[in-house]
Amino acid sequence: MKIAKIEVFQANLPYSGGVYRLSGGREYAGFDASFVCITTECGIEGWGESTPFGATYIAAHGAGVRAGITEIAPSLLGQDPRHLDRINETMDGALVGHNHAKTPIDVACWDIFGKSVDMPVCDLLGGRTINALPLISSIYAGDPQDMRTRVRAHREAGYMGHSIKIGSDPVLDAECIKACLADRQSGEYFIVDANGGMSAENALRLLSLLPNNLDFALEAPCSTWRECLSVKRSTSVPIIWDELAQTEEDIVSLIAQDGADGIGLKISKNGGLTRCRRQRDICIAAGYTMSVQDTTGSDIAFAAIVHMGQTVPKKFLRCVLECRDMISVKTADGDYVVENGFITAPKSPGLGIKPRMGVLGEAVLSYS
Repeated sequence: MKIAKIEVFQANLPYSGGVYRLSGGREYAGFDASFVCITTECGIEGWGESTPFGATYIAAHGAGVRAGITEIAPSLLGQDPRHLDRINETMDGALVGHNHAKTPIDVACWDIFGKSVDMPVCDLLGGRTINALPLISSIYAGDPQDMRTRVRAHREAGYMGHSIKIGSDPVLDAECIKACLADRQSGEYFIVDANGGMSAENALRLLSLLPNNLDFALEAPCSTWRECLSVKRSTSVPIIWDELAQTEEDIVSLIAQDGADGIGLKISKNGGLTRCRRQRDICIAAGYTMSVQDTTGSDIAFAAIVHMGQTVPKKFLRCVLECRDMISVKTADGDYVVENGFITAPKSPGLGIKPRMGVLGEAVLSYS
C-alpha cells in the first residue's frame, strides 16, 4: 500500500460562544482549521485535522499548518501510510518541529491503517479500555457569576470535568475559582488553567487567597519552565503542564525534575497520535495523570481525541475535551454520541468518521 495523493482543505470554525477569552487579553472569535485527506493507490482514504488555537496560544497558526504541509507532503508520496514510525521520520527529515503541520498527516495515516485491517484506531494504539470517557468543559475567563452559570450548564449536560480559565488578576481569579467550585458535585474534577498567563508571584498570590478545602489542580500557571518549577516547589496544589509539554523530550525532562503531577495531552500540540502514544506511555510509567484534548477543532479532531483517550487506563485519565461544543460548524459524521457526559470510541474501522464535503469545499492544496 502506498500514498498516491495528499489533499489539504481549509475551513473557518466560528466559536459557538461568541468570543473565547484567555489570560493576557487573548480573544478568539473563530479558528482556522486545516484538514488532510490522504488517498492510497488502492483507493483507501484517511482524514486528519489540525486547528491551532489562534496564533497566540503556542507557536502555531492556521496558515503555518498549511505551509508546513507544503514542505512535508511531497516526500511522503509512495510511502506506506501504515508504517507510522517511518512516516514520522520522513516528516521530521523534511521539516524540523511544527507539530501542528505533522498532526493531520499522522492522524490520516492511522485512519487508513485502521480501515486497511478493519479495526478502529484505538485498538491499533494499544487496545481499548472498557471505560466510558468523561468529558471536560472549557470555561473561558469572565465574570465570576457568569462563569459559575456556564459551569452549571455543563454540569446539567453531564460533564464531570471543568477547565476554568484564569490569569488576569489574583484577586479576581480567586473569586472566579470560588464561584465555579461553589456548587461542586461528588466526582467532579476541576482544572484551573492560566494558559501560561501568570507570573510565579501572581500564581502564588492567587493560591494564598483561596480556602484550603478547594479541590482542584492548577494547570500551566506560567509561560516559562523556571517559573512553573518555582510554583510547583512552593505549593501542595497539584500542578499540570500543558503548553510547555509538547515533545517526548519535554516530558522526560519534566519527570526528571519532578516538575508536575500530570500533563495535558493535546493531539496537535503534541504532534499526532504516534507521538501521543509514546508520550502516553512515558506518563503512565511515571505515574502521571493526563487529559486527552486538542488545541481546539471539529469532529475529525474530536475523533482522534476519543480514540487516544479510549486507550488510557482509567486511573491515569482525567477526562477528554469535547471540542465540538466550542464551534458552530459540523465537519464530519460518525458514531460519536455523548451520553450523560461520557463517550466511547466507535467500533467502526479507522476513525469512524465521514467528512462533510459540502462544508470542507474544494482542496486548497494537492500533491500526487
